[in-house]
Amino acid sequence: MSEESAKPYLIRAIYEWCCDQGHTPFLAVRVDAQTRVPMAFVKNGEIVLNIGPNATRKLTIDNDWVRFSARFGGASQEIAVPMSAAAGIFARETGYGFSFQPAAAEPASPIEVQSQTAGAAAPETPEPPAPKPKGKAKLQVIK
Repeated sequence: MSEESAKPYLIRAIYEWCCDQGHTPFLAVRVDAQTRVPMAFVKNGEIVLNIGPNATRKLTIDNDWVRFSARFGGASQEIAVPMSAAAGIFARETGYGFSFQPAAAEPASPIEVQSQTAGAAAPETPEPPAPKPKGKAKLQVIK
């Protein structure tokens, strides 16, 4: 029996909580081949979308997709994010929310692991560990 993911339920719950509290819900997305987002706004394979009621039209969050239309650079675009691409949801004002682990790849069989490591040569000398910093850690503002 396959177990249904809790991710869509958590996304809907955080979205509703954000709206009830007057916060702006943001959806973090790992862009893949199935994701329909404006590619001009994608950085390092990720995009953060404002999914608040004032920023979207026809928002639907079902168990498989987050779909809505929104304006980007003045042009309306249809957005479709599969649940597998949703990386997190949070309130812009507070940062409260959830982040999700990427979908784990199928573990390799022992035969595959053995064949992958058989061709790799072991390093001759291990690298020494990095030296530990002394004293207290300091934060510094860089302009």
